[in-house]
Amino acid sequence: MDGTFRRRNLPHLIVPGGTYFVTFCLAGSLCACGYHAIARRWRQRADAIPPPGMSTADWERRCSAAMFQEVDRALDGMPAAQWLADPRLAAVVEAALRHWDGVQYRLIAHVVMPNHCHVVLDMSISTGGQGATAVLEDVVRSIKRHSAVVCNRILRRRGAMWQAESYDRVVRNADELERVVRYVEWNPVKAGLCRRPEEWRFSSARRAEEVAG
Repeated sequence: MDGTFRRRNLPHLIVPGGTYFVTFCLAGSLCACGYHAIARRWRQRADAIPPPGMSTADWERRCSAAMFQEVDRALDGMPAAQWLADPRLAAVVEAALRHWDGVQYRLIAHVVMPNHCHVVLDMSISTGGQGATAVLEDVVRSIKRHSAVVCNRILRRRGAMWQAESYDRVVRNADELERVVRYVEWNPVKAGLCRRPEEWRFSSARRAEEVAG
């Protein structure tokens, strides 16, 4: 897949008009370097020879899934920065995610967890009537900035709410998109916060059920 790499603490593959799986975390939860260390370790395993009887593609998918699970276990185990367990704040973040849905991007899936958010964004929507597409970094920065201002006002606090850097990954095909969406929507179930994805208030699974109903 064509694109441009950019690196801060984390590597980022920039594909104009691409679909992305994005995770951003509250300040005080798993740091960007922690993401990078986990991702690098599983990337090294994925590059190794697959187990007997397993294709390279299946092995890479298994390693990718294991990486996401390790990241989420680390996030779910963090005792600090659980502000989004407050439904007032979670609602602010969800509203920020949905604000430019259908304008700057298509919000395919999302979940607002107590200390982080997972979102899947289709960035192929044209903006401004000039055929330009929104830039992922600018979109995520806007979501985080707006939600931080409102949430800090509710909390009567000052300071950083979100970590400066987010984790993002290009979704390469329809099969991967299906897996990522399922991963996002089942995150609260895996964390022991509910029994079914639709029970979690701040997620695309709940939204889909409400629309269907």
